[in-house]
Amino acid sequence: MKTNRLPLMFLSLMLVFTTLLAACAPAETPAPTATSIPEATSSPEPVLNDIVDTAVADGRFTTLVAGLQAAELVDTLKGEGPFTVFAPTDEAFAALPAGTLDELLKPENKQSLTDILLYHVVPGNVMAADVAAMTSATTVLGQDVAIKVDMGDVYVNDAKVIVTDIQTSNGIIHVLDAVIMPAMDEAITEENNTIVDIAVADGRFTTLVAALEAAELVETLNGEGPFTVFAPTDDAFAAVGAVVNGMEDADGLAIERALPAGDIDDGLFRRGVLEGATPGLAEKRAEWLQMFVERGRLGGVTGEGDNSDEDSGEDSHGSEHGEWACV
Repeated sequence: MKTNRLPLMFLSLMLVFTTLLAACAPAETPAPTATSIPEATSSPEPVLNDIVDTAVADGRFTTLVAGLQAAELVDTLKGEGPFTVFAPTDEAFAALPAGTLDELLKPENKQSLTDILLYHVVPGNVMAADVAAMTSATTVLGQDVAIKVDMGDVYVNDAKVIVTDIQTSNGIIHVLDAVIMPAMDEAITEENNTIVDIAVADGRFTTLVAALEAAELVETLNGEGPFTVFAPTDDAFAAVGAVVNGMEDADGLAIERALPAGDIDDGLFRRGVLEGATPGLAEKRAEWLQMFVERGRLGGVTGEGDNSDEDSGEDSHGSEHGEWACV
């Protein structure tokens, strides 16, 4: 019997073809595995310096820093705070009358310097937006500063705020273009402040103070007194062209300004210029008195034709009147 081999041949061919397809097929690609994305790391916040270190690093406040050192206020403004400092630039300090800064930095004027610097400090963090909304602020000294906005600019007293919101670790710095001065009758509260101390701190009598130094009269007017001083301003000296440095008669110029307090009436004035004086002082006062009477200026002292244009500023051992002219 003849066997039909066609189906067997077909199955054999299919088996061979299937084997060939399996052999030629590409290898199976493995399934991708999920990779973790690293978490974003935030950059560290900049470390803020305290008020003093910030002022030092800035470079515009070298005079202010020197004042803080002289007044021993560095540790205070490195403290916890917070404080808001209205900081005058070096140019602002340079604009003070000649000699004022040098006098304030002297050890004997430490209290006056301290008062002035504390007048630039307000407790708390007071940002620029808050300052602009205020009309005044109480300083660490205890006195108020006036605040106003004019044509979009903010002023503290008469000083313009030129840079705002310098942040520090213990407060805020706003930059001023001028030094602001406290009221003298409130700023100087120590009983031992003398006429010379007050004249130095005031800032309007640098020429007079220079004359007192040249004449070696500072110690005299720092003495017990009491004295009444008719004090010409720097403008008054400038008006007569007085040159104090090297002036031979500086003692005469200075001494004619100091009279014993209470002897400003007629009679008592004549007796007072000779009584209670230190050695050599009485003779100078006598010489001046004669000159003063001959020039017809005794009335100016007794109140008849007085050239004094300001009320007296009281101190521990006398009073002081500002004059608009030299006599």
